[in-house]
Amino acid sequence: MVYLIPSFLSENAAETIPQYVIDAVKNCSVIFAENERTARRFLKAMDKEIVIDDFEWHTIHKVEEQQIHVFREKIKEGKNVAIISEAGCPGVADPGQILINEAQQLNVEVKPLVGPNSILLALMASGLNGQSFTFLGYLPIDNVERIKKIKQLEEESLRKKCTQIFIETPYRNNKMFETILHHANPSTRLCIAAELTSANEFIKTKRISDWKKEKIDLHKKPVIFLLQA
Repeated sequence: MVYLIPSFLSENAAETIPQYVIDAVKNCSVIFAENERTARRFLKAMDKEIVIDDFEWHTIHKVEEQQIHVFREKIKEGKNVAIISEAGCPGVADPGQILINEAQQLNVEVKPLVGPNSILLALMASGLNGQSFTFLGYLPIDNVERIKKIKQLEEESLRKKCTQIFIETPYRNNKMFETILHHANPSTRLCIAAELTSANEFIKTKRISDWKKEKIDLHKKPVIFLLQA
């Protein structure tokens, strides 16, 4: 069986992970983790009695043919495998998706476990359309292409009455925010969801015209941007 193990979004929010997630990890002998170091720290934070070195560890930060081959071999050996995302849920904006696809092709049971997901938590709290939405990942880095993309997202949101969700590298968050403020329509609603589940959690939805009156610093913070025209 392949268990999809959610991890906390904030290291001080261990309570967001149900106990049955840790019980599932203990039922596995092989772990594929996006980042082995932080995955080890996550498991120790959840249960100090877990013997980390009892597991066979593999990294999936960059899923390559060799790792896929190893994954398939472990499945064929009948091993229970855990896939642990860097933060949040495996397979959602996460490289673990490639291994999950392999498991499906091998007709192995895949068990998704409950845990925090920043995209859905942000959408839940935004007040924007939760019936029709799109997660786009990262927008273009090039400024001209980024502006063009934001305008396209606005037009599509207006036409489909949907929420557009995207992220940015934390050190470029302020630049993204400024670009949206300068180029989106004043009536467009924008939600900023930062540092979810932490003590500093910040979730606010305002029209662009209102955001222009407020100064916030998003530098190096995990942020989800949600836009609805």
